[in-house]
Amino acid sequence: MTGPQRIVDAHHHVWDLSVREQEWITGEELAPLRRTFTLADLEPEARAAGVHATVLVQTVTVPEETPEFLALADGNDLVAGVVGWTDLTAPGIADTLAALRELPGGDRLVAIRHQVQGEPDPEWLLRPEVQRGLSAVAAAGLVYDLVVQSHQLPATVRAAALLPELTFVLDHAGKPPIATRSLHPWAEDVRALAGRPNTVCKLSGLVTEADLRSWTVDDLRPYADTVLDAFRPDRLMFGSDWPVCRLAASYTEVVDAARALTDGLGADERSVVFATTAERTYGL
Repeated sequence: MTGPQRIVDAHHHVWDLSVREQEWITGEELAPLRRTFTLADLEPEARAAGVHATVLVQTVTVPEETPEFLALADGNDLVAGVVGWTDLTAPGIADTLAALRELPGGDRLVAIRHQVQGEPDPEWLLRPEVQRGLSAVAAAGLVYDLVVQSHQLPATVRAAALLPELTFVLDHAGKPPIATRSLHPWAEDVRALAGRPNTVCKLSGLVTEADLRSWTVDDLRPYADTVLDAFRPDRLMFGSDWPVCRLAASYTEVVDAARALTDGLGADERSVVFATTAERTYGL
């Protein structure tokens, strides 16, 4: 199978446990992630898979992480963009975003993300103070990454409708219930989100929503086909979700799976999924 000539990995992480704990890494299942992962670890795997640019995505909700990631990007020619975190509910969010842009690597800041998946309120995105913060993200010319559980998708549809000036990027296809082989109501909710023209979806994180030890490409295909049909290639982008993907697959296996899941597309459409959508959406 011939792969796309250019690949942008639109979603990966790094963390250094000597700098701070990653409090979300708990339990036996996540134990393989309880170590430091650096760009030096990522780069040979990404280059070997044909990746020429990446987007580094926040992991924890602390203000120090985003400046650190911008500095990492500033000193690395692989990281083309950073999805950072800042408190959306803070009154001074516009000033904070402007200050981040002035830091070393500030030109690599392309989006903001919050761990909405951990918020007990399924309509957290619709709170007035959050809406004000999202408006500030749009005014700063940035994108907003959505990391949500599937039951939170209806609120994302409403948030996208309320803020047509903001581009929303759905991480990990909205975390479909692949392990239980269920499509509903996830599929209907994803299609409703795709109905908003200011939304984009990442073909990422599917292997860790499946059975970690026995997944196959056929297990993933109904979910990939759903987002391909709903968003079409021009609003779909590839992401590895490295190193989280390592719970189920190597970097190369994730890239190969994405290639297999897009094997029904023409060469031009595959290039859009693997590079152009990310470059256009994030302004890389």
